[in-house]
Amino acid sequence: MNKELVSVIMPTYNAGKYLSDSIDSILAQTYENLELLITDDGSTEERTLQLLKEFCEKDPRVKVVYLKENLGSGHSRNNAIERAEGRYIAFCDCDDRWMPEKLERQIAYMQEKDCALVSSSYLICNEDSEITGINISPDKVTFGMEKRDNKIGCLTAVYDTRRLGRKFLMPSIRKRQDWGLFLNILKECGVCYAITEPLAVYRNRTGSISSRKFPLVKYNVRIYHDILGYSWPQSLFYFLFFFLPTYGTKVLKRKVDSYRLMKQIKQGKKPF
Repeated sequence: MNKELVSVIMPTYNAGKYLSDSIDSILAQTYENLELLITDDGSTEERTLQLLKEFCEKDPRVKVVYLKENLGSGHSRNNAIERAEGRYIAFCDCDDRWMPEKLERQIAYMQEKDCALVSSSYLICNEDSEITGINISPDKVTFGMEKRDNKIGCLTAVYDTRRLGRKFLMPSIRKRQDWGLFLNILKECGVCYAITEPLAVYRNRTGSISSRKFPLVKYNVRIYHDILGYSWPQSLFYFLFFFLPTYGTKVLKRKVDSYRLMKQIKQGKKPF
């Protein structure tokens, strides 16, 4: 397989506690032809800044840009996407991590499916890196499915700029930019294929914005207005009668799947 360059996009902000594990998981990929493009979003934590310096000195694939002020993860991701030189664009936040074969398997799967966007399932861990659950992705996500709720884990997504004809940027809203990005990509390519085996680990941090669902309501409604072009009444209607039921079903399924996974682990079985 011709291993073309993959640009891995990582925003950082005061993430010293988990940063090493995240970066190490990317640099340890069996698919070695990658660049890790980090945009630091105005970190004030010395540990984060020191780790970024050390990784740059240790591996030339790590390239860091430092922002003078905190502008949000979407802005940081776009800064890195604009610098990307790879055919493929992938994402990993600074507290998440990848399985060693993630990119290898996903790039091969893209070629097998002849598609422009792939993702995968992912495990969920707590702040102490203990596995607590799993999010199992549908094997295929269409634009119509994605309109109801984001079904693509950003830490698992890879898209092909050559097939799409350009690099896609995150929408300029403070939160839920990843959902807006995937909607825009799916408008072009129609489908995202997924490897249903988990290839990444998402860290569920207490107090993080993604763990507090109510403040995200307005951003979910804005997706329908800003990205899909619905009127405000239409956006609220779609949120109430399409997003919420779909999201509730997804959360329930995740709880059931996570229960089964933890039961297998406790029984000493290897689930994958």
